[in-house]
Amino acid sequence: MKTGQTKGKALKMGIAGGIGSGKSYVCKLLAQRGIEVYDCDAAAKRLIRTSPDIRQQLTELIGPETYQEDRSLNKAVVARFLLESETNAKAIDAIVHPAVFRDFEESGSLWMESAIMFESGAYRYVDRVVVVTAPEEVRIQRVMQRDGISREKVLEWLQRQWPQDEVRRRADYEIVNDGQADLPSQIERLLVSLDVSK
Repeated sequence: MKTGQTKGKALKMGIAGGIGSGKSYVCKLLAQRGIEVYDCDAAAKRLIRTSPDIRQQLTELIGPETYQEDRSLNKAVVARFLLESETNAKAIDAIVHPAVFRDFEESGSLWMESAIMFESGAYRYVDRVVVVTAPEEVRIQRVMQRDGISREKVLEWLQRQWPQDEVRRRADYEIVNDGQADLPSQIERLLVSLDVSK
């Protein structure tokens, strides 16, 4: 375990975890303790909708049909472009991710939640990373129940994310959310080690 404070400043913390790990639930438990966590996914959706710069760049990249008349994103057009190639996906990421990271820094938040903490480069904007983990079968069942989708679809999503073991290896702390481990006590130990327990 690493100590929680760098000299003279509070640490910035990242919370990582793949689909079905329960990362968002852990963030809700942190919020109950007065720790607000910046949600990168929600911020990306908001910025895609509201930022003139992102709107212009995505329209130039994908085409005039990128946004609909009511200025909302044409998800079908974007999804089609995204799935055409890895190059297309990276081009969209190169527009959206830097905007999200700037927004995080401007927000003043000390905690950030990202499903793709290492893949996106988000880890560079925090001092330490906590990974929320769960056995693969638990994750599959959670997502199937939550989203009402097939096992095959969940597996497809899992395969698009980094393996959990790889994220665990890179993270500084782990919270096990397998449905049996005591989450509140794990969070308490984490916050005590960071010297931010409330």
